Amino acid sequence: MNTPLHQKSLSWYRQAARLVPQDLVLKSIGIPVFIAVFFAAYFYVLKNPAYPVTVMPLTWLDRWISFQPMALPLYVSLWVYVSLPPALLANRRELYIYALAMAGTCLTGLIIFYFWPTTVPVPNIDWALYPGMDFLKNMDASGNACPSLHVATAAFSGFWMHQLLRRFGAPLWVCLFNLLWCIGIVYSTVATRQHVAVDMWAGSALGAFAAWWSWRHLQGAETRQDRFSTAL
Repeated sequence: MNTPLHQKSLSWYRQAARLVPQDLVLKSIGIPVFIAVFFAAYFYVLKNPAYPVTVMPLTWLDRWISFQPMALPLYVSLWVYVSLPPALLANRRELYIYALAMAGTCLTGLIIFYFWPTTVPVPNIDWALYPGMDFLKNMDASGNACPSLHVATAAFSGFWMHQLLRRFGAPLWVCLFNLLWCIGIVYSTVATRQHVAVDMWAGSALGAFAAWWSWRHLQGAETRQDRFSTAL
């Protein structure tokens, strides 16, 4: 989206703040509803796989990344992270493209989970020694492993967040913070033993491709609109 000249004179954070109230009702209702619907479908597929469950293999990266219970806050921060890009979108067209692409990403993962159910190997860890981790393991069983939708949605959100920060003219340190947060969430999926490295790579590929495709589609739609406006 081409930013108006009067907005380009504003600091990046003022530009971002001005967009949060845009379609606030739609954003504040749509985001939690989307998450609720996703979790309902996620747990249904988790409990009703179509075929026997495959245990994902461990690789050298899984052995290199040690178990880190301190990574749990990074893991759960995903639910804040995925809420940021849609809050900063400028209009309903952007919201619809974003929502459809994110829904397509999640639906792709759920279809894979249903027809090819996977799980992670059971680690030799006494979860009772880590109350926070024990709660996570009881809430989110170690199924629906590959591709990791935790990673896919983080990669998707990270790509869009980067593009929006560039649109606002955010400084380099803010873009780096966004990158490190995204990487931290991806890392946490293996460090908490919720996923193995193969799940992580597959989720990264899924999320990155969906984000790239949807952003390209948005740019194409904006270019067509600009040409139509110029013609008028």
